[in-house]
Amino acid sequence: MTATAPALGLSLLGGDPDHTALIANGTRLDYAELRDRVTRRRDELGDVRRLVMIAAGNAVEPIVTYLAALEGGHPVLLVSGDDDEAARAHRASLIARFDPDVVAHDGASGWTLDERRAGSRHEFHPDLAVLSSTSGSTGSPKLVRLSAENVRSNAAAIAEYLRLTPSDRAATTLPLQYCYGLSVINSHLLTGASLLLTERSVADDEFWVRARAHAVTSFAGVPYTFELLEARGFDGGDLPSLRYLTQAGGRMAPDAVRRFAQLGRERGFELFVMYGQTEATARMAYLPPGLAMTHAGAIGRPIPGGAFRIDAVDGAESGELVYEGPNVMMGYAHGPEDFALGRTVTELRTGDVARLRTDGLYEIVGRMNRFVKVFGLRLDLDRVENLLADEGIEARAASADERLLLFATSERAACRARERAAALTGVPARVIGAYAVTEFPRTSNGKRDYSALVRFAGPHDRTTAAAAPVTPAAVTPEAVRDLYASLLGEPGAGLDDSFAGLGGDSLSYVEVSLRLEDMLGALPRDWPTRSPRELAASPSPTPVANVETDAAHTGAATATAVRPWRRRLAWTRLETPVVLRAAAIFLIVATHADLFALKGGAHLLLAVAGYNLARFQLAPVAGTARLRRLARSAAQLAVPAVLWIGAVALVTGRYAPTTVALVNNFVPDDGRWNEQWQFWFLEAMLWSFAGAAALFAVRRIDRLERRAPFAFALVALAVALAARFAIAGPTAEYVQRYSAPVVLWLVALGWLVARADTTARRILVSVVAVAATFGFFGEPWREAIVAGGILVLVWVRAIPLPRLAVPLVVTVAGASLFVYLTHWQVYPPFEQSAPWLGTLLSFVVGVIAYRLYVSAGAGAATGWARLRRATTPLSLRMRRA
Repeated sequence: MTATAPALGLSLLGGDPDHTALIANGTRLDYAELRDRVTRRRDELGDVRRLVMIAAGNAVEPIVTYLAALEGGHPVLLVSGDDDEAARAHRASLIARFDPDVVAHDGASGWTLDERRAGSRHEFHPDLAVLSSTSGSTGSPKLVRLSAENVRSNAAAIAEYLRLTPSDRAATTLPLQYCYGLSVINSHLLTGASLLLTERSVADDEFWVRARAHAVTSFAGVPYTFELLEARGFDGGDLPSLRYLTQAGGRMAPDAVRRFAQLGRERGFELFVMYGQTEATARMAYLPPGLAMTHAGAIGRPIPGGAFRIDAVDGAESGELVYEGPNVMMGYAHGPEDFALGRTVTELRTGDVARLRTDGLYEIVGRMNRFVKVFGLRLDLDRVENLLADEGIEARAASADERLLLFATSERAACRARERAAALTGVPARVIGAYAVTEFPRTSNGKRDYSALVRFAGPHDRTTAAAAPVTPAAVTPEAVRDLYASLLGEPGAGLDDSFAGLGGDSLSYVEVSLRLEDMLGALPRDWPTRSPRELAASPSPTPVANVETDAAHTGAATATAVRPWRRRLAWTRLETPVVLRAAAIFLIVATHADLFALKGGAHLLLAVAGYNLARFQLAPVAGTARLRRLARSAAQLAVPAVLWIGAVALVTGRYAPTTVALVNNFVPDDGRWNEQWQFWFLEAMLWSFAGAAALFAVRRIDRLERRAPFAFALVALAVALAARFAIAGPTAEYVQRYSAPVVLWLVALGWLVARADTTARRILVSVVAVAATFGFFGEPWREAIVAGGILVLVWVRAIPLPRLAVPLVVTVAGASLFVYLTHWQVYPPFEQSAPWLGTLLSFVVGVIAYRLYVSAGAGAATGWARLRRATTPLSLRMRRA
């Protein structure tokens, strides 16, 4: 069947003929040439209206085909042109359901128009121009029907509030098939502006090379884009021509909005925060740049030509946000029979709960209620959450497979939630799942992420399946993501979230690294900063027991179960920093106990700590996460140290208050060793954390380090070495060897080792390490131990060990802080008579002290959470729920 009704063709080419329209791979197309190519492609598509599916990409041919279809009146269905399994499956499902007449894609011989039939078997409404998958789902069973007027009016409104002119040039940082990315194309071409076509991420240095070369004035981003910008140290200096940034695609944290708005003030660009849905073609609201600093969190005001109203009940302040405007869709298409429909909606009920603030701006405050049927009972899940809040239980409620799923932030609260929900709703407890999570997840736009909670519950309900062998070939990004979600207690973990970005610490590192290695084989050095997508893309068959602890947190390190074929191996490999940490603490204790005399372990441990400092606390994550991690690590070191040293001082009077407070470096003395210096290592580490925190609290410095991490670490080492030579000269004597300013260079050297990501850089670091170490003590054997250990850290990723030794080594490494703290009181009675016994007991006592401290900390955290719940007003609890 062919469509006979006339079509309303739409041309978006509004530029002067000789003005640049597109730049792709260094080639410029002006509007005259682009118009010629669009005309030829329109002729290829023919005069009979047909449904044209375009496998989209940020390239010339997909855009030419899109523009030609619009001008010819052919309805366009844009889909991802990616070649991964998910994208192929999505295209296949849409072809089967909506039966396009033409499929345009990039084939083996270049851009191809696959004509599935000469005409069309569909009937189309005259206004129908674009069909788009609803945002948030690549497998949506329905499409949004957009008219030519929807597309034109929204492009014009966007161009108006962005003040677009022909001199603007945007980089295509978002997919063409995504309504936000498509709106960038439409608005710029309509106003005669130009586009730099690129598929590169803002995390890619080549993106910035091209953006600078072509004087890009703007680019668009979703919240994750801005996280990548912060992670690379973006400060606006990368792109002097930048006029503005736009952000949509989900709610960005107000603090991040303010940071980028402030950066824009400093660098001369503006930040437009926007709100929209596919059903509104793209945009419904924007926050004027001048209000971003003071009104972050609001969605702003309606776009030109649009209007909001709030459907509130019984005089409530908030209600469902409803939008009216020329960009509201014609309606949905559930199948080809809907293509002939006219407008079925005149306004868009967004499903978002909003309020109109006193300043005249709109703000999203929630979502509409959710209703499900569980065990034959119709439940309002939000009502379930409120009932539990009335009982003093903060929980989230979801549903899957006709089961009620409840989530809380502790095991005790989750069990209590299940018990009370069964009593309050009448649902049997056996069909209620209860789960403990670290925190409640939110989507990228700040909404409660119930789908992430349901996904998180899956692995816990499939213990048998989870225990089944997983071969590297079967590993998917989703499997790695689910592992992060489960082991880190982060149900909101996404496919682009790294271990470091999710706030992983040494406790979780141990188990996550072992389980990941079991999935993927040998892990790269930088795996904590790689996303599930990146890790799953390059599995390795080499098994390595990959275990680590950070510089301050002394997590219990225990080996986890692995596949049967792994258990048969008598040897495995353990990550070098773990082995060095265990070896260093053994050298320290055995030397102090006079079992033997091999000095240098503590100074080597400083370099290992600096290495871990760079990998964890200074991982390239967004925002102020670095400062929070540095503060947490400092506390994890200082709290047990002050408690132990203070207790010993109270009982024995042995330590001065300055020792208890870890401030001996600030107290004048005679320069000779005494027992007040026994904890010099802890002081050096603590003040290293404090110094790093002070340094990176300066945003410009933080951005500089993110942009050039190796060069920054090299400069930091040079400064630390200069301080060492200025204070101690070539050879340090007496307590100079232990004072924080003099030993800081070892921490900086470990930091530099972690940043040495090429062979040339590792060679440079090796030369520097040897040159800086020899001569420091004036004791060749001591210097050889330190330099040798650092060279192993540089060149050897993992060390072979008997499998049976792995639990012992990782336990010693994990408890090293407590061993160091307590051994001063353990070994002295045995120093003369049985140094081996003093050494052994030092480790036994240190491990026991660690276990007791962790248990006490867990109990205190639970008690604090209970106290907070008990003292939080009921109304506030309900609001949080």
